[in-house]
Amino acid sequence: MSNSKDRLSWCLENEKRLKKIEPNENLSKEHIEKAKHNLKAADYNIQGNFDDWAISQSYYAVYHSLLAILFKKGFESKNHECTISAVEFLIETKEIDLNIEYLSFIRTTEQMTTKDAKSLREEFQYGTKTDVNKVLLNEILQKSKEIVEKIEVILNDV
Repeated sequence: MSNSKDRLSWCLENEKRLKKIEPNENLSKEHIEKAKHNLKAADYNIQGNFDDWAISQSYYAVYHSLLAILFKKGFESKNHECTISAVEFLIETKEIDLNIEYLSFIRTTEQMTTKDAKSLREEFQYGTKTDVNKVLLNEILQKSKEIVEKIEVILNDV
């Protein structure tokens, strides 16, 4: 656990990365709603053959669901890696019951590709490629939906 604790400490050293706040139920709910909105947008863009944008929206769906956890637990994050690290710490300290593999998905999707989900998002958001492997796209979208649904259940139980 010391590695995640060390990363969390580093994140908390600068409020531009991560800071403790009063738990905020409203912002938590707004972020889970934004996550679901992003999943709908991903489906819509796939239907319209905008697969590159569906990759970004799938990533952000998971990311917003992680932010929902943090706001519920009294953290505000403005840094992707700090968001992931803070949720990892909450899992390891058993403050939330979430499978750590879900964080592996957003950090790395080695079972699908050698790139992590964030790198894929950056490649398609900032690069010029628009064609996405359909199997990869479907796996990312389905896993994103699974994660968002699980986190929504957790938020209702916490």
